[in-house]
Amino acid sequence: MLKIVHTENGDLEGIEGKKKPVAAFLGVPYAKPPVGDLRWRAPQDAESWEGVRTADSYGPVSPQRMNPSIENLGLPMDEDCLYLNVWSGAENAADRLPVFVWIYGGGFQEGSAADPTLNGENLASRGMIVVNFNYRLGALGFLATPELSEESGHNASGDYGLLDCIKALTWVKNNIAAFGGDPSNVTIGGQSAGAGTCNFLSMSPLAKGLFQKVIAESHARYSRDTELRYLSTSYREKSHAEECGTEFVKSLTSEGRNLNPTELRNMPWDAFFKGDGNPADMDIDTGSSARPPLFRPVIDGWVLPHGYDETYEKGLQNQVTYIAGNNLDESGAVPPETFQKYRDDAADPNAPWHPGMPPTHVTLKDFRESAEQKFGDLAEEYLALYPATNDEEASLASNESVGDNARISTYLWGRDWTKHVSLPVRTYFWTYRALVGKDKPRRAAHASEIIYAFDNLDVEDRGWNATDHEVSDTISTYWTNFIKTGDPNGEGLVEWPLYDSDVPRVMEIGQHCGSMEVASEKKINFWYRFFQTQRAW
Repeated sequence: MLKIVHTENGDLEGIEGKKKPVAAFLGVPYAKPPVGDLRWRAPQDAESWEGVRTADSYGPVSPQRMNPSIENLGLPMDEDCLYLNVWSGAENAADRLPVFVWIYGGGFQEGSAADPTLNGENLASRGMIVVNFNYRLGALGFLATPELSEESGHNASGDYGLLDCIKALTWVKNNIAAFGGDPSNVTIGGQSAGAGTCNFLSMSPLAKGLFQKVIAESHARYSRDTELRYLSTSYREKSHAEECGTEFVKSLTSEGRNLNPTELRNMPWDAFFKGDGNPADMDIDTGSSARPPLFRPVIDGWVLPHGYDETYEKGLQNQVTYIAGNNLDESGAVPPETFQKYRDDAADPNAPWHPGMPPTHVTLKDFRESAEQKFGDLAEEYLALYPATNDEEASLASNESVGDNARISTYLWGRDWTKHVSLPVRTYFWTYRALVGKDKPRRAAHASEIIYAFDNLDVEDRGWNATDHEVSDTISTYWTNFIKTGDPNGEGLVEWPLYDSDVPRVMEIGQHCGSMEVASEKKINFWYRFFQTQRAW
C-alpha cells in the first residue's frame, strides 16, 4: 500500500482505506488558489511545499448557492477550492494501474468532489486509480465579458471551469505515476454537466493527449436537437456570453454601472451568488419552457474553437474511445406513479423551477400545447406517432417521446462523431428504477446510476435489496473493464456491441441488459426530419 508519495510539488501522506490496498489522498492542491488577481484567469501551477503534507481531508467546496446536499458535507465554502482527491489501489508506484478521473455534474452551478456517492475507494479496490476534483462554478467559473477577453491574451473569457479541468488532467499526467497509475491509460467520466464537460474536453485542443477514453453519462446529443440547448451539454457563443456577462456585472451595482476586472476582483466572492446568483439564459429558444443556466461553457475560440456541428464535420475532436448514454426517467420523463404529483406541482405557481430543468408533460392539454410549440408544422404528425386522449395517456406518450428523443439523438450524435474517429464508440440506456432516497419512489432518474456505477451502495443506507447490489455490480464491472481496456465486455456479462451507424440499436443497462432498438424506423425518420428544421449547434 502506498502511504507516502512524491509529487512534483512535494511529498504527500495519505490515509489507509477500508479496503486494502487502497490508500486515499484527499485535498491535494492542483493549482494556485484562484483568488485576487488570479480570479477569472487560467489556473496556475500549484505552489510547492517543504516536508510531508498530510492529505487526509477534503478541500473547501467551490463557491455556489447553498443547497442541502452541499450543506450536509459540513465543509467550508471558499474561492480557494482547486483541490483533488486520489484513491489508489496500487501496491507500489510501479504498478501502472489504469486511471479514472471523474467530473461531477450540477449544471455548472453546483457540486463537490466530496460528495460521498463519488468516493473512489470501492472502484479503486477493483485495480485502478480514481481521481476527482473541484472546479470553479457559476460566475466564478464561467463569466465572460469583453474586458476579461481583452486582458486574457487569447481574446477569450468564460471557460475558467473548463481550464480547471484541463489543469487537473495535466496534474494527473505529471503526477499519477507516483500513485501507481498509468498516465497513458486515463479515462475521464462525468454525469450531466460532468458529461457535458467530457464532451467539451473531447473537443478542446488544449486537452489533447490528456486522456484516452470517455464515459459521458447524460447526455451526448445530436447538434440539431433542441434539448441540447438547455441541458448540461449546452454552450454559449462568445458574443452572447460577453453581452450577458456585461448585464450580469451591471446588476451587481445599485446604479447599474459596468465594473472593470480590477473592481470585480476586489469584490468578495459571495457577491456573485446573492439574489439571482443562478440566473437562467432566457434568450435561448429551446422549443419549450426550459432555459439553460446563464453561466456555462463558451465557444471562445481558444478553449473551445468551434461548436459541436463544425467540430464533428471537420473532424477536429480528439481521438478518444467513447461510452455515452441516457436514462429512462430524465429529460422530462417520470415514473407513472409520480404523474399525479407532477400534475399537482404544475398547478402550483410556487412549484420549483431552475435553469436546465426539463418540462414534464402530464396533462393532455399541456402535452398538445407543447407539441404545437416545439414541432410547429410537424405537430400533427408527432401527435399521431404519440397519440393520447386523456391525461394518463398523454403522460405515457410524453414519456415514450422523451425516451425516443434521447436515444435517437445520441444515435445521431454517434453518426456524426464516428465520421472522423475510428476508435470504438458504445451507447447505453439506463432503465433500472433505482432507489434514489428513503421513502421516495424508485426511478431511473437523472444521476440515479452514479452510486451504482461507483459500487457505492455501502456509503448511504437507502434500504437496498439484492437486485440493487446485483445491478451495481453489473454496471461497475462494465465501467471497470472499460477503464482498464477500452472494452466494457468481460466474463459473465451480456455482450455490449459496438455502435454501428447502420444499425440503430443501443445497450440497455439495468435489471435487464442487452441490445435494444433505438426506436422504430418510422419514429427515427420523424425525429431526423424534425431535427433538420433546427439550427445546428
